[in-house]
Amino acid sequence: MAASTTSRHDTHSTTAQGSGWSTKRIAITALFCAVSAICTLVLEFPIIPGITWLKYDPSGIVALIAGFAYGPATAVVVSIIPYLVHLATQSGIYGVIMAVLATLSLSVPAALVYRRLMSLRGAVAGMIVGAVCCLAACILGNVLITPLYSGMATEAVVALIVPALLPFNVLKIAINCVATTLAYKPVSKALAD
Repeated sequence: MAASTTSRHDTHSTTAQGSGWSTKRIAITALFCAVSAICTLVLEFPIIPGITWLKYDPSGIVALIAGFAYGPATAVVVSIIPYLVHLATQSGIYGVIMAVLATLSLSVPAALVYRRLMSLRGAVAGMIVGAVCCLAACILGNVLITPLYSGMATEAVVALIVPALLPFNVLKIAINCVATTLAYKPVSKALAD
């Protein structure tokens, strides 16, 4: 993994002291948000046979790359903004809450760890920490939120943890982390140009 692509000498800063988000960072964050929104709307599909109601989309990869490139604040923006499109295009806020929770809980811890240790080792450690946080957040979120919109009893959701929720979330997190590991270096080089 390469070091952060944030320019220290960007003269187009949004603050007088130059400590805010640069014009380039804002533009690239908007691009990350657009790509993530496309992922959530177009590239959503089931990844475990027989469990078609749990769908994967690669927006978590985009949020992880954004967090590694520009830090946890950018990971937050890219984890939330793209899902706002869902509020306008789909009924139900609960799915959006779960998607944002999953993306935030993976990308932000990973970006925080990577910010301290900008290397492949730091990225892997960050993704491991993020994976644990995401898995816990997804399971807890499903137990608390799924009964609100599905009409299922909490006990029924708890019964789905081992056969459905756990394998789906582990696979989703693994795909996001492996794809990020493969894609980050080429993307960070392109961002630096």
